[in-house]
Parts: sequence; C-alpha cells; structure tokens
Amino acid sequence: MLTVGPVSPPLPSAPALTLSPSRIPMLVRTWLWGWAAVVQLVLDLLLAIPYLVLLLMMIIGLMSLPAAGAGIVILVPSLVAAAFVGMVERARVEAFVGVHIPPGNRPDPAAPLWRRLLLDPRPWRATAHLTLMAFWGLIVGTVMTVLTSLSLALSALPFYHTAMPGSKIALPFDRSFTASLPLTFLGIGGLLVLPLVARGLVGVDLALARWFLGPRDDQRRVAELTERVETLRQTREMTVDSVELERRRIERDLHDGPQQRLVALAMDLGMAQQKLDDDPESARQLLAKAHTAAKEAIVEMRQVARGIHPPVLTDRGLDAALSALAARSPVPVTVRVELATRPSPTIESIAYFCVSEALTNVAKHAEARSVTVDVSRGAEGIRVRVADNGRGGVDPARGTGLSGLRQRLAAVDGTLTIDSPPGAGTRLQITLPDRAASDPRASGTVPVTTPRSQT
Repeated sequence: MLTVGPVSPPLPSAPALTLSPSRIPMLVRTWLWGWAAVVQLVLDLLLAIPYLVLLLMMIIGLMSLPAAGAGIVILVPSLVAAAFVGMVERARVEAFVGVHIPPGNRPDPAAPLWRRLLLDPRPWRATAHLTLMAFWGLIVGTVMTVLTSLSLALSALPFYHTAMPGSKIALPFDRSFTASLPLTFLGIGGLLVLPLVARGLVGVDLALARWFLGPRDDQRRVAELTERVETLRQTREMTVDSVELERRRIERDLHDGPQQRLVALAMDLGMAQQKLDDDPESARQLLAKAHTAAKEAIVEMRQVARGIHPPVLTDRGLDAALSALAARSPVPVTVRVELATRPSPTIESIAYFCVSEALTNVAKHAEARSVTVDVSRGAEGIRVRVADNGRGGVDPARGTGLSGLRQRLAAVDGTLTIDSPPGAGTRLQITLPDRAASDPRASGTVPVTTPRSQT
C-alpha cells in the first residue's frame, strides 16, 4: 500500500498542547522503541570491558613493533577483531536504533596483503570507535543500568514488601511500607520517562557509529553522485522512449484522422471540378460534402492539437485545463485546484497529462461512479491526487498507461504512488517538484485560481 493524503492541520481554536487521538499511538510506539534504546545503552556497559581489553592488546602490539616486528603477531589479530567489532556495532545500531549504516569502502583487492591488513582505514576507525564507546558505555551504561534497576525495584514494592522481615523495608528515613508508597510512584514515573531519555542518549551511539564506521564524507559524496548519474542516465533513456512513443501516437492520430479526411476532401473537390460544367447539381453536392469534410478535419485537427498541448493550459493554467478535461469525461469529475502561483510550464504540462491519463483509465477500466481531482502545493512540491470509487485492484506493474506516467514523472524527478485495494477504489498521488515558471504569466502577481469545484 502506498501514500495517502496528509493529516489535516488542527483548527486554530484548538489548544496547542492538546494531544489528538492519532498522536497517542505514535507516543506509545516511541515509548516502546525507547526500551530498545535502554537495551542498547545497557549493552554499552557490558561491552565496555571487552572493548578495553581489545584496545589494550592493540596498544601492546603497537609498542612491540620496534622489537623486530614481534608486535605484528598481536596487532594483526587485534585489527581483524576491531573490524569484526565494527560490523557488530553497525548491526547493533540497526537492531536497537533502527538506522542502517553502510560500511566504508573496501581496500583495493589488488593491493598487497600486508597493506590491506595494516593500512586499511576501517579497522583503525573501528578501533577509535570502540575506544570512545568503551568510555561512553562505562558512564552512560552504568547510569542507565542503575536508574532502570532502581525504577523497577521501586515500582514493584507492593509485590514483594511482605517478603521482607516484619513486612518492613530498610529505608534511610523510615522503615514502614506506607512511607515508601511515594517511592513506588516515583519508580513508575521512572519507567515512563527513562525510555524517552534513552532515545535521546542513544543518539550519541548513532553519531559515533556514523562518524567512525560509516563511509567518509568524500566517499559518501562520490557514492551519491554515482547514484545520481545512474538515475539521470535511466531517466534520460525513459524520456527519449516517452518522446518517441508520443511522436508515434501523434503520427498515428494524424494518419488515421485528418489525413484521411483531407484525402477524401481532395478527391471530392477534384470530382466536383470535373462535373462543374456537365452536371452542376452533382458538383454542388460534392462541394457540400467537401465542405462538411473540411469542417470535420478542422475538428479532428483541434483534437490532435489538444492532445499535444491544449491551448487553454497555456492561456489559463491548470484549473481551466482540468475543468475542461473533466467536462469531457464520461464519469462525473470534481476538480479542486489550490495554487497561489503557477508552476513552470513543464510541470503544468506533466500534471495535466497525468490527470488526463488517469481519467482515461478510470473511464475504461474502473467502473467508477465519480472521480475527485485535487491539486495543491505542499512542502515536497506540487501534489496531484486522483481518487475514484471504482472496483480498484490496479496493478502498477501492468499496463502501458502507468508506465508512461512513470516515465514522464521520472524526467523531472517526480514520484507516483498508487493505493488500489480490490473493491475499494483507486487513489493515485503524483508529486512534482515545485519549480517556478520563467514567463510573466507564472509570476507571483498573477494568481492561478481560487479554491473551487467543477463538476
């Protein structure tokens, strides 16, 4: 299942601190995930001693290097163990913090073995990481372990106080259980607060893992640029394919429609010219037929031109163009466009043709009774939503229409998400980058629309 619309903002009169019912489950999930952070911090304490032992072995190996290289016997296994510790730490962060950290770049496999063993930066960076984690774990792990144990012990007082001698608990200020009831509530409060505090403290583990165990900034930048180049190559190919398909469609439309009309028109005019002197009545009928064919050719040429780029989109923007599109749809369509300023002509054109393709699919396959088209501007860009109440069950992997939409959107870094459960209609959301138009008609002084509905 894919993206649906965002939650509407609260009314201005609502109190700022009011928790809506939709936020309560999120707070509960945050609290539950906080216990994973508590486990992460407690494990920091448990792993601190082995990490310090490994650090000590590495120091001994380094100090023993001048002694005829005897320290190699200790240093190389220590570096291998440090690299393994780095893998364990990345897996631990992903398991308990929920963040995947990619490994650093591997050394050149063609390099000599001694160079890969001793000069590979990953084990040395892992050594720096485990050194900091050892001292961090000793401090914060001890504090978190003590506070968690104390909170558990205090919150469970009502269940075990009778097992104490005389049902009394040795406290510094009082021995009666009644006086310790506030401590029970304090323990419960600690259990509620500690997971949230742990989620903040575990950010240090995440930051250290990213700095020392993840790829360096230059490596990450190279990887991002490589991925971007590959994406641009793919989108360029898809754009070329989309343009080629569009060219073939226009050629086919011209051949099947206006071209045949014009050929018939030329033949009727030629026959009328031959009969003009001998049979004026037949010539008059042929001229009338040619006149009708000429008007039909003009209509078909307008339809082909509208399929290439409708003039109303250029002149009046998305609101008018989508309203005209809805008026021609066999399924009732409600259009709502909320854009303070016009986007660029390219974004307008892609949004129009995406809606046109979506409405065509609804008319052909959805068996819907109504369709809603909503265009708005959000933080991520121009949002276009098309929702119908048809039979649903759309498979994005099948059908050339959706593939064409994805190709159009990929050319401008747009996204397409589809939610189409069987029997529950189809909701299609398109996100386009909000690029400002370069012509004066798209400036901030020319509003596109006011919120409206067109049925």
